[in-house]
Amino acid sequence: MVDRPDTTIARTDGQLWARGDEAAFAELYDRHAEAVWNHAYRLTASWATAEDLTSSTFLTAWRRRHEVTLVRDSALPWLFQVAGNLAHGEFRRRTRFRRLLRRVPVDDAVHDHADHVADSLDGDRRLRAVLRAVAMLPVSEREAVELVLIGELPVAEAAAVLGLAESSVRSRISRARSKLRLTVEETR
Repeated sequence: MVDRPDTTIARTDGQLWARGDEAAFAELYDRHAEAVWNHAYRLTASWATAEDLTSSTFLTAWRRRHEVTLVRDSALPWLFQVAGNLAHGEFRRRTRFRRLLRRVPVDDAVHDHADHVADSLDGDRRLRAVLRAVAMLPVSEREAVELVLIGELPVAEAAAVLGLAESSVRSRISRARSKLRLTVEETR
């Protein structure tokens, strides 16, 4: 008798994650790729970067699928955390790149028209200002903001991901909102 893979349809993320095969992972991707892309876009304000971060997030998930235990049977909080970590790495990389560009003589620099168009969009500019303000928050507050306010996770799920009580997450969000309000008002 030939052993056949389990062909039952898994309904929860936990069941799909436990299976760990390509078909299960493809279903997880179909289920959560749009949410991860939206989260990455909110963190970066860039469509292209959001696409890259979404791909990298799922590549990381595939590579680490045997090491990770899901919180509350949902892959989304963990995927958001990975996307956030990758976005911070991208932010640091871009910051280093901008510093390097400042050393290049202005006459030699070629300006990208796409960057000019993107920068002229008011919504993107405001989102970037908010993201800069979020990046300046203390790590504990920034993580809570990214998961709950930007990632739109319920406080309970964010608390589980961060290993904190829900009241601690709410408190961090409250402090962060006050700081963000002041920072954003100063930039207007």
